[in-house]
This record gives sequence, structure tokens and C-alpha cells, in this order.
Amino acid sequence: MGYQRVLGLHLIFFSMFLVATKYTCLGAQNSTVSCHERERLALLQFKRSVKDDFKVLSSWVGTDCCSWKGVRCDEATGSTVVSLCLRGSNKERWINYFEEDHYLVADKVNACLKDLRHLKHLDLSGNDFQGSRIPEFIGSFKQLSYLNLSNACFIGIIPHHIGNLSNLKVLDLGTYSLNYNMLTPNDMSWVSRLSSLEHLDLSEVDFLQAKNIDLVLYMIPSLTHLSLRGCRLSDTDIDLRLNSSKILPNIEHLDLSFNNFEGQLPHYFQNMTSLTFLDLSLYDLSLEWNSVNLLNMIPSISELHLYACGLHNSHFAPTYLNFSVHSNIQYLDLHGNSIGGRFPSELMNMTSLRVLDLSNNNINSSIPAMPNLLKLDVSSNNLENIELVGIWRRCQLKELRLSHNYFGGEMIGPSTNTSECSQYALEMLESNYNLLNGAIPESLRRLSNLRVLTLASNRFKGLIPKALQRLRSLNVLELSSNDLTGPIPTFHGKLTTLSLHQNQFSGSIPESLGRLTCLTHLTLSSNWLTGPIPASIGRLASLQEFSVSSNMLIGTIPFSLGQLTKLRYLYLSNNSLEGVVSEANFANLTMLKGMYIASNYKLIFNISHEWIPPFQLRVVQLSSCKILDGFPQWLQTQKKLKILELSNTSLHGILPTWLRKMSAISNIDLSHNQLGGSLKNLPNMYQSEGYFYLQDNLFNGSIPRSLLCRSTKLIELDVSMNRLNGNIPDCVENLQNIRSLTLGSNGLSGVLPSSLGNAFSSLTWLKLENNNLNGEIPRDIRNMKSLRVLDLGNNKFSGNIPKWIGENLTSLMLLRLHKNTFTGTIPQSLCNCSYLQILDVAHNYLTGSIPHCFGELSGMINASWLDIHDGSYDYDNQDVIQVMKGMNMEYSKTLDLVFNMDLSSNKLVGEVPREITALALLMGLNLSHNHLNGSIPHNIGNMKALNSLDFSDNQITGMIPQSMGTLNFLSSMNLSHNNLSGRIPTGSQLQTLTDPSIYAGNRNLCGAPLPNNCSNHENPPTIAGKNRYQDDNEPKNLWFYLDIMCGFAAGFWGIIGVLWFKKQWRMKLFMMAQAGVDKVYVAVAVKVSKIKRGRETN
Repeated sequence: MGYQRVLGLHLIFFSMFLVATKYTCLGAQNSTVSCHERERLALLQFKRSVKDDFKVLSSWVGTDCCSWKGVRCDEATGSTVVSLCLRGSNKERWINYFEEDHYLVADKVNACLKDLRHLKHLDLSGNDFQGSRIPEFIGSFKQLSYLNLSNACFIGIIPHHIGNLSNLKVLDLGTYSLNYNMLTPNDMSWVSRLSSLEHLDLSEVDFLQAKNIDLVLYMIPSLTHLSLRGCRLSDTDIDLRLNSSKILPNIEHLDLSFNNFEGQLPHYFQNMTSLTFLDLSLYDLSLEWNSVNLLNMIPSISELHLYACGLHNSHFAPTYLNFSVHSNIQYLDLHGNSIGGRFPSELMNMTSLRVLDLSNNNINSSIPAMPNLLKLDVSSNNLENIELVGIWRRCQLKELRLSHNYFGGEMIGPSTNTSECSQYALEMLESNYNLLNGAIPESLRRLSNLRVLTLASNRFKGLIPKALQRLRSLNVLELSSNDLTGPIPTFHGKLTTLSLHQNQFSGSIPESLGRLTCLTHLTLSSNWLTGPIPASIGRLASLQEFSVSSNMLIGTIPFSLGQLTKLRYLYLSNNSLEGVVSEANFANLTMLKGMYIASNYKLIFNISHEWIPPFQLRVVQLSSCKILDGFPQWLQTQKKLKILELSNTSLHGILPTWLRKMSAISNIDLSHNQLGGSLKNLPNMYQSEGYFYLQDNLFNGSIPRSLLCRSTKLIELDVSMNRLNGNIPDCVENLQNIRSLTLGSNGLSGVLPSSLGNAFSSLTWLKLENNNLNGEIPRDIRNMKSLRVLDLGNNKFSGNIPKWIGENLTSLMLLRLHKNTFTGTIPQSLCNCSYLQILDVAHNYLTGSIPHCFGELSGMINASWLDIHDGSYDYDNQDVIQVMKGMNMEYSKTLDLVFNMDLSSNKLVGEVPREITALALLMGLNLSHNHLNGSIPHNIGNMKALNSLDFSDNQITGMIPQSMGTLNFLSSMNLSHNNLSGRIPTGSQLQTLTDPSIYAGNRNLCGAPLPNNCSNHENPPTIAGKNRYQDDNEPKNLWFYLDIMCGFAAGFWGIIGVLWFKKQWRMKLFMMAQAGVDKVYVAVAVKVSKIKRGRETN
């Protein structure tokens, strides 16, 4: 949303600031007095008990602990520690690569802290105590007035000992992450003993099984701030019978949002005469509207949040609302409701209203002007025209958000009829994702106070208007993802953010950008910019982000970029930069967090092994550049590194031993290099989810158990195309989060571990091809319900193809068992794999007939909505080998467009099933080298997408069906060595297949391209368009038509006529056009099929 909670957040943060300055370590000065020896030793013991990867406690050395960071002593006594503030940044359980991390990790809070008996302030929030319980000894700190244990990964029962802290004024046990187990109190009676408490935050504490919840409401009379957000409370927990005047008489801030309330509002709200902030978001008010009670009995409210409460227009009728008593409401949040059709005009009577959020509703009418309103959000409604918003009628409005309405049309400026303002107060205009087109209007110059303008993800064309270049107050200009053209103009004013990425700007990066000295974010990526990076960029002393990726820039990286001391993120990837990069290029980048310089093939990194960088990076992306002198040694200093991508950088040698100690790394891509040796030096991935891409190297030895047994958070692992050998470790069940496991093209041997199927409920890709694996497919693999790709090709697997593949793995899109020693029949159950688009069981010892139900494989008839890559990070490298057109072809990016069935080189018998011709999307069909008989199905022409067809080396009889001549995309065919007879059909595409060997071994075939002609009495099986000439006697007006044709004979007959009579030329033309037309047809067919499938599912 952005601003919809601005006033509320201001009040919250302001109150929190007052609390913090009163109760927290804000403003604390390092004392010069020396702490008590017993307390100093306790602090050192605590330091030893935690893992401090981010050097939070690096200052804890020496004898004077009162000078240590986070420690404050009582200056009156001169020795006792009264405050311990170790607030960390681990507020979310998911990784945020763009934030500064600083938090401690421990399996519990060490009991040594008990020796800090005089503590008044304790803050351990934002650290990671790994699911341990809040220690009971916390209750022994009798003088404690501030306790903050929020977002610290505590779970389990809240100890009642906290109730002993009678001096406590602030207690924060809340969390804002749904990815971790919650605190679960069993009895809340202990809160009644906290007689001095003023601020209580229990957000997302699970009250489902708790007793005495009502004590929180009426046994703490001093409470002014209470947050019970997301506590799974229900109506019974706020008992309507509680009508006591003792219930929170002094409460000012009450948050009951994101619970399970749905009944009548509690009557005791009327006693909360001091309440100014109330959040009832997700309180189901759709069945019984309580606005009369709510607003009338709490006239003091100034900020009200009713997000997703099921409200609709009738709830705003005058019979429900008495606006005379609502003079205090300044902030009203109604976003995410069901307000549809007309704007609730009754809201116009709320003259005190300053902020109104109506986003995510269904309003489609004009939005009236409200003279006193300062901020309005109507994003994500059904407004069909930007004129309905009335930008030019709003004189006093300061912030306007109207994104995600998909207006379409042009953004028209004011006319003399609609402009009612001599001057506009508007400071922020946000109109993203609205399909606005045409030029950006020059009339925006009238918004002289504009500070933020975001028009991203529209369809604006043309140049950036001069009006925007001259807005002197403009701080943020966001025009990304449009179709703007021309050179980047010169801007004036005080721009801090200039975002122009994903447009069609051309020319060079102007030197004038170096004069925008206030710039903090400059993003010009994904355009058509040329020339070098100007040295003037180095003058932007405040720059934090510089992005010019995916352009056509040349030249070297200017040394001036190395002087940007505040730069955090450097994006230079996908250009044509060249030259040598040394440590001098990064000399003063002390704040750098992300280095993105990949895919600059002429760029050479030559950095000294002794260099110690001035920064601590989170992300390094140097793939497809050249790195000299082996693995970069300077990386061992980057203790906070999370993403390391050095693919295709000419690395060689073995992995350094220090790499295994880089525990913060979650994503590694070292693929396509010449790295060798063992994999034992890889870091263990047990802290956060990520991927390892190590394919196409020279790694040897066995797969280390540490890689699969300890890296429990791995999502993707690819070690294919190496020289690994030995068995697959039997501890793979530890990889509970893995989605893609690729071990192909190595020398792995032995049977698959029996526990394999118990490991991967989330696995979608399993590729073990091109190894020496043997035995039967383990039955436990049937537990992989999400599997989409199973490739066991080119191994030594034996036994029957299991029936449970079709019974249990119903999400399979690709099944490849190519070149093994499977026996038995093809199981009918494979027909249950309705998403299957590639089936390859070639080169086995399969017998029996082809299942007729293969014609029901809907994944080869209508395109599936499933993504075969399943959102893989390594989309470009997920490839599969398929035999098409008689050769091995590798598919990766276009894999989702490939539909192929290869049953060749088996011992199959019987006829080619007629039902198989229903597979309209099938591009390749290979049934060669079997013992099939009967005839080719006569309606094979229905398989319009066929590109490759091979029925060779069978015992097929009869004539080649005439419908085969309609296969317009057939570019490879082999019918040799069968018992076919009769005339070879003609057709536009068949005429391009001129190699007679594709019909060899069929004695009774005749016609081109074979040398033996058919007898004259045979009727030519022509299926091409008929070309008959009229008799001399008709039509009578022949001369009329000849006269018309003379006008364009030279242009038409001169080209088409030559091709008509010159068979050789015509055949060459078809062959030249085949490759392009083939791809276009399949892409369009798949797209149309996906759209139809989407409509059917809807």
C-alpha cells in the first residue's frame, strides 16, 4: 500500500520512540566507570555461548564492560550493569539479501545472564534462539522495566515467572513471521501481577489453548498500548458479558487485527474513552454491521483500520452512520473490502478525514473531490478511465495512488472545464500498471509541488516531456517498464531516484547525470544504451544503487566508480564491457553489498591474492567474465556472502579449504569451469534455503556425505557432467526441501538408495541419466507426488517399468527411461499421466503392444498449465536430450514447447494404434526398430504438429495414407524397411523430402523420389489443391479476366509462376522456410491451447 497507514505508523513510531528513549538503550552513553567483575565474566560467558558471525559483540574485550557495545552501567553506583541492548536484525525468517544483517545465533539464552541482577532494561529481540523457550530466570530481574524478546525465534509456553516483574512498563513478545512456530501461553493469569505495565505487544502469540485471556483486558489498568494482532482469538475470547468499567480504561492504542472475530462488537468499547487508534482488520462485519455502535461509542478514535472486514456499500447508508459524531476520524482504512459500484458519497460528510484508503475494492464510479482530504488511495479498483479519478479537480490533495486499475487510453491533461485549481498541492502521484498509452502529458508541469511521480509498467511512448525535466521539487521519477524512446534527457532539480529501466532509450549515458548530486538510485538497465559508462557518474557522492545492466555498453569500468563511498549495489551485467578489472576499481566502495557484473565476456578480473576488500558483500555475480589466477582468494574475507556465481569464468584447480567455512553462503554457481578434485570443501547448507550448481566441471571422487546429509536446506543441486563415481549416499532423505536433483553424466554406480522416495515430497526434477546405475527402480519413488521430470536414461536399470509410475506420479510431464534393460510390457497406467508431454522408453527390451489409451494423453493434445521448469533458478541449464529428426537434440529454454514420443528399438508388436493420431501437439513420433505390423493409420494427417516421424525397420504394410501429404511441418521422415506399397503421396511438404533412402526397403513403393515410376493406369493420389483449366468455350468473358490479370502479371506471375513451373526452385523455397515456420507454428499452437485450457479450468 504505502501511505494507507502513514498517520498510524507515525503515531506508532512516535510513541515507540518515546518509549524507546525512556526505557531502551537509545541515547545511552558509554560509561567510563568499570563494571563489577562478576557481571563482566557473565557477559563474557554469554559471548562464548552464541554464534556471532556478524561481529555484534566484537567490542566485548578488555576489563571495562561498561564501555562495551550494548552494555550500560548505572553511573550512580559505578559498577552495576543496568541495561543490555542486543537488538538484532533477524525480523524475518526468510532471507533478505538487501538488508544489513546483525544478529546472534544460539540454541538457548545462557543462564549466566542471571548474574546481571540489577538489570532494568533487557532487549534480545531480532536474534535467533532457534526455537528454544523463553528462560524462566527472566522472572528474577526484579528491577526490570523494559523487556523485549520479539522476533527472536522463541517458541513454546510463555513462563509465568514473567509475572514477577512488577516494575515492568514495556513487554514485547510479538513476532511478525508466519514461518516459525508461535509462542503458546497456557494461562494468562500472570499478567494480572504486572501492575505498572503500559505497553504490551503479544502479536502472533497463539492464544488458541490459553486460559484467562480476559485478564489481559481488565486487570492492567495502567495499559495504554495493547497489540493482540494475529493471536487466533475468537468471539468467546472477548466475552460480550464483560461490561466492566475496569476494562482498559486508559487504553490509547488497541490492535485486534487478523484474528477470527465475526460476531457483535463488544460493548465495553464504550468505556475506552481515551482510545485514538483501533485496528479491527479481518474482523468479519459482513453479516451484522456494527458501525453505529463502533463509531458512536468511541468518538475519540482518530485512526481506524477496517481492512478486509467484508464491508459493502449498504454499510455506509445514513441509517447506519451518524456523521455528526465522527468529527475526530482523520485516518480511515477500508482497503480490501467489497465496496463496489459507486463511491460511498456518505464519506464526504466526514470533514475531519485527512487520509482515506479505498484500495482493493470494486469501485467503478467517479471519485468526488473532498476538500480537506490530503491522501487518497484508490488502487486496485475497477476504474475504467483515469478521468474518473479527477486528478485536476483535487487542489489540496497531497498524495494520490491509483495503480492497478488498468485504465488504458491516454493520460489527458486538464481542460478549461475540468481544471478548478490555480495551484496544486499534489506531492505524490502513483499510477503504475494502468495500461496508459500515448505520450506523457506536458500538463504535468502544473504539478509544481510534485516530489514523487511513478508511472511504471504502462505503455507510454515517445520522449520524456520537458515538463518532467523542469519540475524543481521532484525527488523520485519512476518511468520503468514502458515504451519510451529517444536519448536520456538532461534533468534538473533535486532528484534522488531516477528509474528508467525496461524502456527503449538509445544513445549514450549523458554526462549531465553527474550533476544530479542528490541521486541515491539510478537505474537505466534493459534499454538500448551504447557507448562507455561516463566518468561523471563518480561525482554522485550519495549514490547507493547504479544499474545499467542489459544494454550495449562498451569500454572499461571507470575508476571513478570506485570512489562512490555510499554505493551499495552495482549492476553492470549483460553488456560488452572490456578491459582489466583490478582492486583499484573498488578502492573506496566501503558500503558495497551487491556486485553484479556477469556476462561481460571481454572483461578480465586480475585481482591480487593479498587484497583485502573494504566491503562485505552479500552477492557476487561474475559469471561469463574471465578470472585470472584461479579461485579468487579475496572472497574468503566476505563473511556475509550469501550468493556466489562464478559460472563460466575459466576457473581451474581445486576448491579452496576456506570455502567450507563460508557458512552464510546459500547459493553457489561454479558451473562450466575446469574445477577438479573433491566436493568436500563446499559449505554445508543448513541455515537457509538455496542452490548449488556445479555442473560441467572436472570434479571427481564420490559424492561426499556432507553434501547430501548436512545441507538440509538445499533446494536445487546440480553436479552433472563431472567425473564423480561411487554410490549415491544413503542419507538423501535429509534433503527435505529439495526441488531439483541432477546427478547425470557422471560415473555413479550401484542401486538407488531405498530411502530415496522418503526424502522428496517437494521434488519436481530427478535426473540421473548417463551413469552406471543398476537394479530396479525403488518402489518408494512413488512417494514423489510432485515429480514432473524423471530421467533415468542411459543406465543399467532392469526389471519391468513399474505400474505405480502412472498410478502415483500423475504430475509427470517428462518420463525418460532411454537405453536401459527394462523388460515386460508398457504399463497401461502411464495413460493416467495426463500432463505427460515427453515419453521416451527407447532402446530397451520391451514387448507387447502399444497401449491404445496413449491417445488419451491429454498433455500431448492440449498444452498443460503446469510449468515443466517449476520456477527453477537454473532455468537455462535444465536440459533434456531427445532424439528428433534422427539425431540427439538438447532442449532447455524451449523444453516446455517439446512434445515427443519415442518407443523405438524395442520388441513391440501389433499395429500402430489409430488412437495415437489424436495427439495433436506431438512433434516427434519414433516407433522404429520394432516388430509392428498392420498399416499406417489413415488419419495420421490429424497430427498437424508432426515435425519428425520414424516408422522404419518394422513390418508395416499397405499404402502410405493420402492424409500424410497434409503434414505441413514434417521435415524429417523415415519409412524405410517395411512392406509398404503403392504410390508415394504428393503434397507441398512431402515434396521437400527428396532423399530416396527414407523409402528404401519397400519393394512395392513407386513415385518420386524413388526411381521406379508408377504405371500410367493408376489414378494419381493427388491431395494438393486442384489446378484445372477451363475449356475454350467457358467462360465466355475470358477476355475480361485476362485483361484484369495483365495489371499484375509482372509482379505476381513473374515470381509465383516461376515457382509453379520450376519444381526444383519450389522445393528449395519450401526447405528454406521450413525451420522458421516450424517454430512459429508450434509456439502459436501451444499458446492457443494453453488459453483454451485456462478457460476450461475457469
